[in-house]
Amino acid sequence: MPDLLAAPTLGRLPVMASTSTHDLVRRPFEGIPNEQDLVAMRQLIPAATIAATTTAEHGSVPVVLATVLPMTWPAVKRSDGSVILGLQSSVPGGDLSRGLGQALAQALQTSPGTPVGAIGVTTESPRLQDLLDLSGAFAISVEDTFDFWIDPGSERTSDVNQALAQANESIMPTAAVPSLPHGYWVNAGPKEHLRWVLDADEDRVIDAVARLHARRESGIGEGTKYVGSFRAEGLSIPVWDLPKGYGVDGVEAEAAEFRARFEEALESTEPLTALERRARGGIVARQVTLR
Repeated sequence: MPDLLAAPTLGRLPVMASTSTHDLVRRPFEGIPNEQDLVAMRQLIPAATIAATTTAEHGSVPVVLATVLPMTWPAVKRSDGSVILGLQSSVPGGDLSRGLGQALAQALQTSPGTPVGAIGVTTESPRLQDLLDLSGAFAISVEDTFDFWIDPGSERTSDVNQALAQANESIMPTAAVPSLPHGYWVNAGPKEHLRWVLDADEDRVIDAVARLHARRESGIGEGTKYVGSFRAEGLSIPVWDLPKGYGVDGVEAEAAEFRARFEEALESTEPLTALERRARGGIVARQVTLR
C-alpha cells in the first residue's frame, strides 16, 4: 500500500486527455440512488463517504465513494482488494460519471495497494451506473476527519498520524440536517450556511423561493437569510446565510416547519403575483452555475 499521507497537501495529478470527445452530461449521477448526496459530496462536503459494491458481473467488489483522496488521486485499490474512489478528483471528458467509472475500472484491474493516476477515457469507458450495484442503500456518512484515507491493512505510523492531523485541519465543520434531506450546514469561518440540494425543476425551485420571499418567509428562522442559489451537476442548490453560532441544531429546530412551507410553495401552480415576479427577478440575477 502506498503511503497515502506522505504528502498531505492536496495537489492535482496530471490526467491523460480523453481519446474522444464527449458531450457534456449535465446530470452525471442521474439514476444512482441518493443522487443529491453524490452532488453534495462533489461540490459541498469536505469529508464524507458512501459504501457501495460493484455488480456481480464486475466481481461484487466493495467500493467506498469518498469526497477526496490524498493528492486528489481518482482512486486507490486497497490491500484487501476493495476500491476507494474520489468524487472530487479531476477527470477528462464531458461526462463525470464516465470519467469516474473509468477510474474505478482501472482500479479494479490494478494491483492491491496501487493508486490510479492518469485516466484514459474512451467511448468504451464504463459509467458508474454500469459498474455499481444500484440496489444498494448509498447512505452518506459525513466525516469529521480523513481517517477513511487509511488502508485497513496498512500500518498507522507517527508520520501518518501527523500528516492526517494536518489534513484534518482543512476540514470546515459540516453536518447533515436530519429533518431536511440532502440539506447541509457548514461553518465557513466568518459565516455559517445551509445548502440544500434539490431534485426538482430549477424554474419551480426559483418560483418557490420567490413566493416565500415575497411573504418574507424565505428564511429558515430568525436572523437567517436566503442569499441565492447555484446549479451543480444539473441540480439546484439554494443557499441561506445563518447567524454565527446558529449551528446545525438551530437549523434542525426550524427544518420541519420550513420544509413544509417550502414544499407547499414548490407545489403551487398559481401564477406569480407582481410582487413575486419582482422577487424572482432578483433571485435569477444571483444564479451561478458550477459544472
